[in-house]
Amino acid sequence: MAAYKTYIVGGAVRDRLLQLPVKDRDWVVVGATPEQLVAEGFRPVGRDFPVFLHPHSHEEYALARTERKTAPGYHGFVFHADVAITLEQDLARRDLTVNAMAEGADGVLVDPFNGLADLQAGVLRHVSPAFAEDPVRILRVARFAARFGFAVAEETQALMKGMVAAGEVDALVPERVWQEFAKGLMTAHPATMLTVLQDCGALARLMPELDALWGVPQRADYHPEIDCGIHTLMVLTVAAAENQPLSVRFAALMHDLGKALTPADVLPRHLLHEQRGIAPLTALCDRLRVPSDCRELALLVCRFHGVVHRAQELRPDTVLRLFRDTDALRRPERLLAMLAACKADARGRLGFADEPYPQADFLAQLLGVARAVDAGAVAKGCADKTQIPAAVESARLAAIKLRRKALLACTPA
Repeated sequence: MAAYKTYIVGGAVRDRLLQLPVKDRDWVVVGATPEQLVAEGFRPVGRDFPVFLHPHSHEEYALARTERKTAPGYHGFVFHADVAITLEQDLARRDLTVNAMAEGADGVLVDPFNGLADLQAGVLRHVSPAFAEDPVRILRVARFAARFGFAVAEETQALMKGMVAAGEVDALVPERVWQEFAKGLMTAHPATMLTVLQDCGALARLMPELDALWGVPQRADYHPEIDCGIHTLMVLTVAAAENQPLSVRFAALMHDLGKALTPADVLPRHLLHEQRGIAPLTALCDRLRVPSDCRELALLVCRFHGVVHRAQELRPDTVLRLFRDTDALRRPERLLAMLAACKADARGRLGFADEPYPQADFLAQLLGVARAVDAGAVAKGCADKTQIPAAVESARLAAIKLRRKALLACTPA
């Protein structure tokens, strides 16, 4: 029998203790050499440190290791794996106490840093000062706070502030920032992630365009919550409560960036904030290399959410222009996603959470009749083929007019 021992570690232990589904299990191997594992059929896959795939379960088994910071950022580490390294030494290099627990084959919990107590108290606490060596951990703490609804320990929050002040987050690569941020947006309470990042100063460094919304006033008759930043978090919360996909949540979060650029002498009004928001949103998406589906929807919502809110007031030709500008006739699903973000915007205000949003169904129905126009049949009726585009446009406009009139007739005065 092999002399080494194996332990389940990290998230799998944490989630089991929280009675959550365990999706993936990671293992640590104590007291083994790479040659020993290979001889038993394990397949090496780690480039930076010894990680192996189990010959049957294909789960990851990593040799117990320590690490040492050698350069700025989160790539600047040297790892050391040795048969003499203990389980406690391996756990000590982990980020949070709730992630620094292990479970042996006998089911006994190994908890050298009191992670179970923090788990029961709902607290995210760093294991050691080495936490400050990896700026990704700031993003992970914010994401875990959003996922589990946990509070960040005061000393951990202070440590993260120091990391930001030291410029550690500036070394993060865009892809990793987006990866962690997107995961956090898809939690049940994504606004918590933003709050944690803002409290430690990381939001101002990573997304200054978004951070700039806090402290910007709005008209109290439209926005009883007053502050643009608070409104933005409320909109994101509504989108999450409605279980919207990532693209809608991102668009909801980014829709009002232009309000941070409103001239001070016209506040609290925000005329033309939709147009002003395009440049900062584009800059943010470029810098973080935001995927095209999220980027495109966010730009549409930023540009057109004010138009959508006035849906019943729009002339038929304006409605058709909106459909063309958003490519809705060809991609109706994207307009529906835009309407979902706009509904979250309308409801993400103090006292408006349960308000109806008839604009969404109104525009969806008008899009339906516009798309139902048989362009082929219209084309056959045109003697002059150069007039086909205009004839199709006219048919769509007529359909929109007819349905719009019927819908408005049913709208209570």
